Amino acid sequence: MSLDVSPQLLAEAEQGKVREEDFVETVRTSLPYAYDLVARLADELLAGSAEFADNRTPPPSERERGQLLRALSSDAIRGSLERHFGVALAFQNCHRVAAFHPEARGGETHRRFTSPRSQILNQSPGFRDC
Repeated sequence: MSLDVSPQLLAEAEQGKVREEDFVETVRTSLPYAYDLVARLADELLAGSAEFADNRTPPPSERERGQLLRALSSDAIRGSLERHFGVALAFQNCHRVAAFHPEARGGETHRRFTSPRSQILNQSPGFRDC
């Protein structure tokens, strides 16, 4: 299971209402590595003048890599993190996450980062089975 959902949040979901703040808090406590990485990238992006902030450092273990993959492969989790931190996320390989300003989505730099060419150039034998 990727998220540790409290009985209260589960009951709310069963009734049809989930506050996004509660969902994000569940993500923060369930997937702390992924949450903290996105938070750091958002802080770097918003504090600087670069077009995006990205992570090139592999996670310390498969546990953290799994958290990152679960967070970024789920539309609900990824979307909530983007809204919470005010960024647009892009993802390559097993750990290269980038945070862009939301209005940059679809722009030249974002398209270049998310292009098949960029994905191919960012490959290495170590990433083939991650």
